[in-house]
Amino acid sequence: MILLSLPRRRTILATAALLSTVVALGAASPALLAQTPAARTAATAEAAPTRSGHAEVAGARFYYEVHGDPASDKTPLLVLHGAFMSGEAMRPFVTPFVASRPVITIDARGHGRTGDIGGTMSYDQLADDAAGVLAALGVKRADVLGYSMGGSTAIALAVRHPRLIDKQVVVSGGASLDGWVPEVLEGIAKLTPEFFAGTPMETEYKRLSPTPDRFASLVEAIKHIDAVPFAYSDAQLRAIPGKTMIVLGDADGLTLDHAVKLFRLRGGSDLAAATQGFMTAPPKARLSVLPGTSHIGIMAEAATIAAQALPFLDEQTPPMPEGFF
Repeated sequence: MILLSLPRRRTILATAALLSTVVALGAASPALLAQTPAARTAATAEAAPTRSGHAEVAGARFYYEVHGDPASDKTPLLVLHGAFMSGEAMRPFVTPFVASRPVITIDARGHGRTGDIGGTMSYDQLADDAAGVLAALGVKRADVLGYSMGGSTAIALAVRHPRLIDKQVVVSGGASLDGWVPEVLEGIAKLTPEFFAGTPMETEYKRLSPTPDRFASLVEAIKHIDAVPFAYSDAQLRAIPGKTMIVLGDADGLTLDHAVKLFRLRGGSDLAAATQGFMTAPPKARLSVLPGTSHIGIMAEAATIAAQALPFLDEQTPPMPEGFF
């Protein structure tokens, strides 16, 4: 076996990470790892699900976790992870919401406790999988927050299952493959399982997966989903009934141009609000670009994103400052 130089190996791993992994993949958020053992135990207990298990969807079993009661009168929030991650890795995006609504996470096909279930990985398929899990849980309507691969899946869910999905919070995810920086896709195409040897991505996969020897299949599946062009049309995106919030970093792997286009297609750039200088109703779409933030770095901004997403999910009109009128 030819060993890669360390700088080249790190470059390729960083490119893979741009797809959507975190430094401490799934085991805990970076902030949680920095805490004392007692504080870490308390935070983990706080994020413990009230229910977990496997849902049967089209002959396959998908792992899920539920926080709270999806049958309550509050709209559940479905949280979707990125590539090489798991629902557990999205804990920073679960904890801020559990006090105000039920939260559901899913381990996507090939990932986490779902493991390798075969079949082709595409955003249409990932969306149908998630819709099937929600149906198995008896959820008739849900909001969704997705990161990276999960962000694109959130868009696919809204396009393919508009009666099921209401609001979407799309974090570093796109509506087409060409929304990504080309060099990122070129790097992903060069990945091999050997690049991940000994990394948190491989270690966490083996810890969680019921198919721990199938990591190479996951690498190939991720390479496939980021090599096959996909695009939801302008007409499909405009037709989504629920409102959309788009979040990305100013140094993200997703391009700013793509995010702005999606924002406008979803009803952003409200001329009335722009000309009168204030809003009298919740906007149709929201766009948040976090300064000094990369694709991985956005995972460290979960608290900031939650503070922006909660008023959006709660349909709040942006406040007016005092003293202007």
